[in-house]
Amino acid sequence: MELPRPDPDVPHLADVTPSVLAAMGVPGFEPRIPLRDGLSGACVLLVDGLGAELLDAFRHDAPVLAELRGRTLGVGFPATTAAGLAAIGTGVASGAHGMVGYTFRLPGTGVINALQWRPHPRGEDLRDAVAPENVQPRPTVFERAAGAGFAVSVVSSAQFAGSGLTRAVLRGARYIGVHGLGDLAAGVRQVIADRGFCYGYHGDLDLIGHLHGPGSLPWRLQLRQVDRLVASVLEDLPPGALLAVVADHGMVGVTDADRVDLDADATLLDGVAALGGEARARHVYVDDGALDAVLAAWRETLGDRAWVVPRDEAIAAGWFGPTVADGVRERIGDVVAAGRDRAVMVRRTAEPLESGLLGHHGSLTTAEQHVPLLLAYG
Repeated sequence: MELPRPDPDVPHLADVTPSVLAAMGVPGFEPRIPLRDGLSGACVLLVDGLGAELLDAFRHDAPVLAELRGRTLGVGFPATTAAGLAAIGTGVASGAHGMVGYTFRLPGTGVINALQWRPHPRGEDLRDAVAPENVQPRPTVFERAAGAGFAVSVVSSAQFAGSGLTRAVLRGARYIGVHGLGDLAAGVRQVIADRGFCYGYHGDLDLIGHLHGPGSLPWRLQLRQVDRLVASVLEDLPPGALLAVVADHGMVGVTDADRVDLDADATLLDGVAALGGEARARHVYVDDGALDAVLAAWRETLGDRAWVVPRDEAIAAGWFGPTVADGVRERIGDVVAAGRDRAVMVRRTAEPLESGLLGHHGSLTTAEQHVPLLLAYG
């Protein structure tokens, strides 16, 4: 089975913030994506779950976004929020920033949930025991820009202020906590008006997609709200300013026929020390000496429902970007399984909530990998 590989002609999500900051004249950043120079203020607004294929399919529900539709970005593997936000915040792919999944194993700690910064599947807050700044030690783009004397902000939900993921990948910016679409739009507008740079985040489209499925009526109505959010920022965009709308991943809808329950199949757990990732992108950590047996069992059981490869092959195929840091390598599963088509590798016992979701993401299909880059200049 031929493995998918990143398209070198498609820019990476990690290229966006460095390019915007370069266009604002911040020293130390390279313009990886062509933008207008001399920007007086800018925001990178990330809409969680807004895949390019979904936007194209439902463009009539989002006329403002559709009008801005330009080039497409790739998000890298895994196509999940922790990795996507880290790409925005660090300017590098997952192999370099180390947030290699929704959940992944940290040596000496065990499998952690990167969004909740807790042991997976359950446990107490790890921020004191496992410092986010040590898990992701690279300077963020915000730290670098602030160090150069530029005003940088994060405009996102108040509940994420000080979270483990925020500290790991978004630190260095002034955090503006918001509670709804209105103050999100207002916060973005104020930063741009003050000639600063901000990263803004809206997560409800992804949530609705998980619960009701991408393309469902609730999802389409939420997309209309996102369209109005962007319109409300654009109506007061000053001359020389930029709003860049991106996403961290797309999404696929699944049915019960697409689900493989890992917890119910002993052949898939024999020799497995721990499981990480999520339903479309699994990290399989194996017992000593069990690699060949586990790899064979997963390949035989999943067949053409997933790409199942040892760690070295996934890295060589470029799934985690051009480089994988030494400290990151051991976070990647000894075996990596990425769902093909709409297959999901659920865990009904360990992950009952996630296993019942109607929308999933994480793998290497274009529906998950491709996101839009929407540029609006003042």
